[in-house]
Amino acid sequence: MSEDILIDQCSPTMAGIKTGSLFSCSADDKKTLNDNIRRFNARLVPKGLRLIPMKFENNRALVYMYRPSKLAKDLKNPTAHEILSNLKYSSSGADGFVAQLRKKINVCTDFPHEIGLFLGYPPEDVDGFIKKGPHGAKLTGTWKVYTDEESAKKKFALYKKCAGVYKSAYKKHNSFDRLIVREH
Repeated sequence: MSEDILIDQCSPTMAGIKTGSLFSCSADDKKTLNDNIRRFNARLVPKGLRLIPMKFENNRALVYMYRPSKLAKDLKNPTAHEILSNLKYSSSGADGFVAQLRKKINVCTDFPHEIGLFLGYPPEDVDGFIKKGPHGAKLTGTWKVYTDEESAKKKFALYKKCAGVYKSAYKKHNSFDRLIVREH
């Protein structure tokens, strides 16, 4: 896993405008992956971010970068809380919810649609996807939108602009650490 991959996949999270990002990357073995994540976390955690390996299979890893304090706030939303409660998540704080999601990703054959709550998607849209599936969406972008299209369009544009700015800044300055926005 490289700095380039994190910038390409996680720049809105690194910038503090998105709760979390989930991405897949190649990984030769679990030990190397975990060592790499540990090194990145030494730089990320002091600034309010965390990188977690969610699944390792067939030399691929599913990795989650998130802002724990932002996730904790997001999951206090009544709709988010109701979704997780209905899906048998126990109330144990943001880190506990992430651990439960990780376990679910590793044992279930279907991908857990509640993942959107962990990525900062509007809970009403996550609920819409769970109840209606992909065909009932009004708009598709970073996520499937079932409620506020205009707000979603603005977010999609913001995420895209952020990714472009981050890629350009990294290419120009070659400084990953300067791109990590510290949590206030």
